[in-house]
Amino acid sequence: MSAALDSLLDLLDLEPIERDIFRGTSRSAVVPRVFGGQVAAQALVAAGRTVPADRGAHSLHAYFLRAGDPGAPIVYSVDRIRDGKSFTTRRVVAVQHGQPIFHLSASFQSHEDGLEHQADMPSSPDPETLPTAAEMLPRYADRFSDPGMVDRLIEARAAVDLRYVDAPPFGTVGEAREPRSQVWFRTNGKLADDPLLHVCMATYVSDMTLLDSVLLAHGRGGWAVGDVVGASLDHAMWFHRPFRADEWLLYDQESPSASGGRGLGQARIYTADGRLAITVIQEGVVRVPRGPAAG
Repeated sequence: MSAALDSLLDLLDLEPIERDIFRGTSRSAVVPRVFGGQVAAQALVAAGRTVPADRGAHSLHAYFLRAGDPGAPIVYSVDRIRDGKSFTTRRVVAVQHGQPIFHLSASFQSHEDGLEHQADMPSSPDPETLPTAAEMLPRYADRFSDPGMVDRLIEARAAVDLRYVDAPPFGTVGEAREPRSQVWFRTNGKLADDPLLHVCMATYVSDMTLLDSVLLAHGRGGWAVGDVVGASLDHAMWFHRPFRADEWLLYDQESPSASGGRGLGQARIYTADGRLAITVIQEGVVRVPRGPAAG
């Protein structure tokens, strides 16, 4: 296991304060706020720790309310909304400095057999043939005004082996492309056989690239380049079938719409053998800066 993955696992191992209240810390991010995927994953950990082990997460719906302070702890308070015969529902509020910064509702279900069908997996190259972040990112060093940006991007993704199928948005600045993007990802090391851990890890990664497809449609490089200002607004995930986050997963993303200073991304995550594991939808603020500051 890599040191970065070990550090991320420590981040997801929340400290219990008292019944249904947990405390988490943060790690450095590319932008000076807590990474949204971290808060979502930690909130799901908090919810999952109040649910019987035989009930797996099948969906989450979340809102990002305020930017998180990476220098302060985050307190997660869990409400036990419902414990039914098949389904369990939890609500989690993440608080910093006395204010809520994030709200999550999650549902868990005991295993059932039922009807089966799924969308076919799209074509994609073998992930082993694609460059790693450490190999790919230095190629675009001249696109960033901050000389330390490449190193910060590599550090932020060190726990996860994330490989772009095509050039990322900052690789084709000024060139409008089809609003679709694919990445393969897996953790940089093996994980324990805990289904909740794999779901939480996928939740963490799901916030990394989903709005890329919005940027591609307009030839924008993204927040690291500085030609847009953005932040996640809300996030929803449905977990359809078992998967492992330490094995290759294809994240097939697209944007059907952008308007009103917001962009929508939607995606499907497939296992390497073609099973549809997760559906993801996210809306985010995507604004063009007005002069030296964001409007």
